[in-house]
Amino acid sequence: MGKRSRQRQRNQPAARDSRDNAGWGAGYDDIIKENKLFEHYYKELGLVPDGEFDQFMEAMREPLPATIRITGYKSHAKEILHCLKDKYFKEIQEVVIDGQKIEAPQALSWYPDELAWHTNMSRKIIRKSPLLEKFHQFLVSETESGNISRQEAVSMIPPLLLKIEPHHKILDMCAAPGSKTAQLIEMLHADMDVPFPEGFVIANDVDNKRCYLLVHQAKRLNSPCIMVVNHDASCIPTLHVDSDGKKDILFYDRILCDVPCSGDGTMRKNIDVWKKWTTSNSLHLHGLQLRIAVRGVEQLAVGGRMVYSTCSLNPIEDEAVIAALLEKSEGALELADGSADLPGLKWMPGVTSWKLMTKEGQWYSDWSEVPTSRHTQIRPTMFPPKDPQKLASLHLERCMRILPHHQNTGGFFVAVLVKKAPMPWNKRYPKVLSLTHTHTYRLGGKAEGEGAGDKTPKGASQAQETPAKQDGVCGPPPSKKMRLFGFKEDPFVFLSEDDPVFSPIQTFYDLSPDFPKFNVLTRTHEGKKRHLYMVSKELRNVLLNNSERLKVINTGVKVWSRNSDGEEFGCAFRLAQEGIYTLNPYIRSRMITVSVEDIKVLLTQENPFLSKLEDSAHAQAKKMGMGSIVLRYQPNPNDDLPQCPIELCGWRGKTSIRAFVPRNERFHYLRMLGVEVFRDKQGQGQGRRDAEKEGKEGGEEEEIEAEKEEESQGAAENEGELDLKNGDQDGSSEPKTNGGNQGTSS
Repeated sequence: MGKRSRQRQRNQPAARDSRDNAGWGAGYDDIIKENKLFEHYYKELGLVPDGEFDQFMEAMREPLPATIRITGYKSHAKEILHCLKDKYFKEIQEVVIDGQKIEAPQALSWYPDELAWHTNMSRKIIRKSPLLEKFHQFLVSETESGNISRQEAVSMIPPLLLKIEPHHKILDMCAAPGSKTAQLIEMLHADMDVPFPEGFVIANDVDNKRCYLLVHQAKRLNSPCIMVVNHDASCIPTLHVDSDGKKDILFYDRILCDVPCSGDGTMRKNIDVWKKWTTSNSLHLHGLQLRIAVRGVEQLAVGGRMVYSTCSLNPIEDEAVIAALLEKSEGALELADGSADLPGLKWMPGVTSWKLMTKEGQWYSDWSEVPTSRHTQIRPTMFPPKDPQKLASLHLERCMRILPHHQNTGGFFVAVLVKKAPMPWNKRYPKVLSLTHTHTYRLGGKAEGEGAGDKTPKGASQAQETPAKQDGVCGPPPSKKMRLFGFKEDPFVFLSEDDPVFSPIQTFYDLSPDFPKFNVLTRTHEGKKRHLYMVSKELRNVLLNNSERLKVINTGVKVWSRNSDGEEFGCAFRLAQEGIYTLNPYIRSRMITVSVEDIKVLLTQENPFLSKLEDSAHAQAKKMGMGSIVLRYQPNPNDDLPQCPIELCGWRGKTSIRAFVPRNERFHYLRMLGVEVFRDKQGQGQGRRDAEKEGKEGGEEEEIEAEKEEESQGAAENEGELDLKNGDQDGSSEPKTNGGNQGTSS
């Protein structure tokens, strides 16, 4: 990353914070929302329907509505939706501020199952009503525990158009800050009864620091099927996997290609774009966008889908890239018609003619008009194809452009590409690999061969084939030069089946015989293992076969943490709340079935005596030895209580019992049980504080020190994540800034 880019990043935090909260009416009052060049350019292009341009500009100047999305894959989604609709939204409708009734939040008509909502409430209004302040606290708390995402409406579109199924192998090429990645993970886990879906998500970003923001977002979902990597998307390495005893190339079933862009569709929340917008931004980015898209389709499986998206309205970054990609593909790619996939969404079809303007105001309609002196900035691929027949065959009208004034959203562009055959350059220049000559990829019963790492259009590089130095160890690739930024990552070490760690764990928790020991990893070579993580079988395959070519930032979900005091009770590892839903199917002992009242006691009192539990749970706990336990609630369909199972990690002390649950998750479960919870000025939950006054006597001195640490169990584990709490949680369609080598165009 150049000096100027690093300086720009240092100067950005205040502006970024304002952008993140722009949907809640924050900041930028002093910026005049005028840009004559912008208006002139888009008026001349004619992208906005006749008679609507004034409405379009008016909408661009209005603040963006805040939008939230309920995490769809969790069984708790219905309970959260019920809580929102029957409690908060009903109460909001009764609020009157300054003589005006508050407008109730509305469900996004095109998002499935009422899982996405938008509201026009600003921070100013929220501060004027204690009731609205409670609603805001609810949103913040549920966001931190991963049950709600504050995400711009249009950025929810690309993952929906990918049509993801649990067995799909997915690549997110430019993933930070991660709200689209979170959607991909949710879709992968559509069936909560399957702890390890066959598919996985590899989320990549070129910016090392933004990768940690990505880790923070993904960790909220506690999935063993996500891996965060740090590469330039335009030359992301080809990966290999073991398949039936031989090495094969990994092709992805689904690819999200949400490329860096000029971001003029984000003017409603990213207000500084008004000052900085110029036509040269798109000219500089076009080459990079095309290289990333080319690299994406190379790695896409035949029969797979790739969604290309930008938060820009400019055809140079949108249709021009798609047209060039389709022309290069020589029929191997096809634009899919997504018009029926999101009923209720209003969008404009892609355009088939456009022209180009320099920042000085000079227009060009064709490459032949461009003077030689400008050939380095303006390229032939920026113009539409001249042959009318060829242009018609591309079906550019199948692209989707979302205009802000149609449904009160940001501006956005999206196109769905389906791969019908190997890319022509892969067929023409097959590279003979020492591993295998071809790769047989089966999708829908159809086999397709394609060489990988083949000669590609400019920019796509290949890593050398180097075997891992140690079995079960996946270290970061050796650096060619000293890194000027970024964190040094520990290697990923998979445990062997006969590792001495397993025997006491197996006995203590009575793990079922089908427990996948090979999927357990740690991040230390020497000394005592502090935490144990789990990844899916498929991600293990990827990690072990690509340790020298892949820079992995994070993967896996924490399932056990070392607790030295536990050794005297038979096991040095206690269960971690993050991984309890992954481990749950395999644990056959150390379980206590609890009632709703028991959960209320456990989550509101610090160390309640065993006698505080109801008779059934009390009897179970008395029979159980000291140490780590699972507290399990199973819903009764006949009760008017939460209809979702709840699994909590806990600790059985000498005379007391304790739940090991991070604060925000405590609040979440209490809300699901109908307990009013909100933070007062001291930051402690009101419901919990009141209950603690009643049951202060539950302290246990012999409880482990790790319990104290567990209060912040959900906090980031490495230095790079510590200041990311207020990151881009709602900004996933924010323009991706030109960080590192991904931010310069050829």
